[in-house]
Amino acid sequence: MSTPARITPAILRTLFLFEDLEDDRLEWVAAHGHVERYSSGAEIATEREPAEWFYILLSGAITLSQLVRGDDVEITRSDQPGGYAGATQFYLGNQVSQVYTTSVRTTVDSTVLALPAADFAVVFRQWYPMATHLLQGMFLGIRNADELVGQRERLLSLGKLAAGLTHELNNPAAAAGRATVALRERVAGMRHKLAVLAGSELKADELKHLTAIQEEIVKRMPNVPELSPLQTSDREDLLTDWLDDNGVASGWEIASTLVAGGVGVDDLRRVADALDATYLDGAVRWLAYTVETETLLGEIENATGRISALVGAAKQYSQMDRSPHQSIDVHDGLNSTLIMLSRKIGGQVKVVKDYDCSLPKVPAYAAELNQVWTNLIDNAVDAMHRSGTLTLHTARDGEQLLVEIGDTGPGVPDDMHQQIFEPFFTTKPVGEGTGLGLDVSWRIVVNRHGGSMRVISEPGDTRFQVRLPLTEPTRRREAAPS
Repeated sequence: MSTPARITPAILRTLFLFEDLEDDRLEWVAAHGHVERYSSGAEIATEREPAEWFYILLSGAITLSQLVRGDDVEITRSDQPGGYAGATQFYLGNQVSQVYTTSVRTTVDSTVLALPAADFAVVFRQWYPMATHLLQGMFLGIRNADELVGQRERLLSLGKLAAGLTHELNNPAAAAGRATVALRERVAGMRHKLAVLAGSELKADELKHLTAIQEEIVKRMPNVPELSPLQTSDREDLLTDWLDDNGVASGWEIASTLVAGGVGVDDLRRVADALDATYLDGAVRWLAYTVETETLLGEIENATGRISALVGAAKQYSQMDRSPHQSIDVHDGLNSTLIMLSRKIGGQVKVVKDYDCSLPKVPAYAAELNQVWTNLIDNAVDAMHRSGTLTLHTARDGEQLLVEIGDTGPGVPDDMHQQIFEPFFTTKPVGEGTGLGLDVSWRIVVNRHGGSMRVISEPGDTRFQVRLPLTEPTRRREAAPS
């Protein structure tokens, strides 16, 4: 690049940008701007760098490009003298981040006029106050509308997840409540039977032997093998016959409880051998209460454990109490998202996890990535009409981590592979989709994480591939899907 030179007002007057400008304003532009010369292929401005100069093409030709899904895509090119690029949002001042929205390069030897954006913004607002207000209003109005619609999309997703989480929490909470009520009744029954046994002429060593059998049964219960319906029925019949033969009234009422606790005829014989026959009925019913209380305690433990797991998944999903940017295991986010969407996935969708658990952690905004997994899994389930196979695959791909979410739905037509990432484009029926889920996902993956996102699809096999860098990108570039 040669030493900057000045331009004359007369030459400025030949450019369509300045042809109607008053003489004093032309003088200002000529005094503050300078001419820069570039050889073919030179980069005049770099996307996302601070926007310091407003460039006007004097001769030659330039191209404007943006980084789209990891590729530098040409947006437009021009050889029209007066064509402009660079700090094109200078009139907004500090209302937006003043960075170059595109990269500007020459295609042949070219000359451009460079105006200092900050200084030009001041005089531009003085020269054209009404036009400046109109431009500001149009730009900020469009941006605010995009943000509001984006927030609406996120709120809709949050609403679905909240409804699903509430439903999932309600089931174990209700089960724990029912088990607690039943447990109170069984404990009361145990106290009554124990009081009866203690108030009888039962000897101390007999009571001690009975409690030893009780403890043995309780210890065995967690390892009781699962029986088939036929096996269960046979064992209940055996216990009922034994109880009837040994004078225990209505033995059929407690036989099922005893079988569920792993109590067999041999256990009952040991009880009978240790006690006088007078006390057998009370002792057996006391053991039945013991089995029931242990079973109910197990139900409460399982229910509360399920609640804790759901709360843990919700915390992991929302990244509560964690820094926004951290090194994460993507499998944690995928698993928590599956839990959060379990109500929608239901029993008709087979979930296949093909994880490479040796993958390293990646630097990421975990909560935002969870939004990506939510959108992709939600779309996959919808595409299959909630019946099919959902596959989650992770692997290493060079210096990137690959996350692939596949479904067995009808597929995405070839001519829509690019459109589906555009804002407001949706293949769902009217009223069922905002068309922003994949656009938001694309921006999170590409803009926020420096990754890439694409779809591979044929009928019965659709896969959305997300690639994330294994190391922190030196600089993330904002871009919009083309």
